[in-house]
Amino acid sequence: MIRWLALGMALALGAPASAQQAPIKIGELNSYARWAAFTVPYRNGWQLALDEINAKGGVLGRKIEIISREDGATTGDATRVADELVTREGVSLLFGSFLSNVGVAMADYANQKKIVYVAAEPLTDAITMAQGNRYTFRVRPSNYMQVGMLVEQAKASGAKRWAIVAPNYEYGQSAAQVFKRLIQERVPGAEIVAEQYPALGKIEAGATVSALEQAKPDGIFNVLFGPDLTQFVREGNTRGLFEDKSILSLLTGEPEWLLPLKDEVPEGWTVTGYPWDEITEPKHKAFVDAYRAKFNETPRLGSLLGYMVVYMIRDTIERSGSAESDALVKAFQDAKFDTVIGPVTMRGIDHQASMGAWVGKLVLKGATGGMTDWKYHDGTSFLPTEAEVKAARKE
Repeated sequence: MIRWLALGMALALGAPASAQQAPIKIGELNSYARWAAFTVPYRNGWQLALDEINAKGGVLGRKIEIISREDGATTGDATRVADELVTREGVSLLFGSFLSNVGVAMADYANQKKIVYVAAEPLTDAITMAQGNRYTFRVRPSNYMQVGMLVEQAKASGAKRWAIVAPNYEYGQSAAQVFKRLIQERVPGAEIVAEQYPALGKIEAGATVSALEQAKPDGIFNVLFGPDLTQFVREGNTRGLFEDKSILSLLTGEPEWLLPLKDEVPEGWTVTGYPWDEITEPKHKAFVDAYRAKFNETPRLGSLLGYMVVYMIRDTIERSGSAESDALVKAFQDAKFDTVIGPVTMRGIDHQASMGAWVGKLVLKGATGGMTDWKYHDGTSFLPTEAEVKAARKE
């Protein structure tokens, strides 16, 4: 008996450290049921990153375990699920979310519970501005940043009479407010002649297009996505709404929302998006190849984002030497990350990353849409000023 105990102890002492230590638990939550077009590819992306990281030994000699939950696409469900991940599962950090109102609720939860939350997809400026806090960080370029990129393109269009169409919830309202401010600041003589805010997922496309037609705008700023976008484009194409107008459109160049349009893609719109098949940087191509090999499909923007977020979390844990909240906060602030799309910095003053966006025009490629004449805009040039951040944040 003593001999067997001695043998067991010898085996345990000889085992590698990673086998003896419990994994670092990370909590993830998202709207997988309602917004699968974005969130399922996003989950594929973070799963690919997780597998690669753990195959190389994890971080700090420990594997990473991601415990993922559905957030119900509501603020109440999201905060309840987040609390379960923290109190029952013992996760050290939270990341994810899709809808901006859910992201704002998660930022508030993170601040109350003093646990780091990395917003993956929510774009409202509130997350890093008015509702910004010590424990909340965002990777994607915000509404302010992406709208700023589009407004730069509007200067050359000559359009002065602008209409807005946006979903009536936090993301759409935030983007519309930023557009109204920036277009009037940066395009002399610009005015807003119409605003339409259909309920998310419940657009009455005929009535919306009719209202925009009656205003006779020179340009339209569109914030719709998902099924609302498809219906709006179809009705607008049918009635000639987009002819001879400058169209600026957030997110429409992302494969998640572009592919469902098929051959109805409205050519010539200026959009933010993700021309994954034309980006030639070796690290990005390696990501695309690995993704296609694992999932037998092409990546979406969500795929890229999920992949980047998990590697940035890995790097932060490694830099901090700990999974404790305060150590992670300090390690995230002003940290520089070497990502598959190039260097990205997490700005310390507002916890907004400098990740940029691809801006170009929509074009029909065969039976599906794509982007042409695109350029990657580094987010550093489009961040709000430090004075604006200090004026907006409550800290």
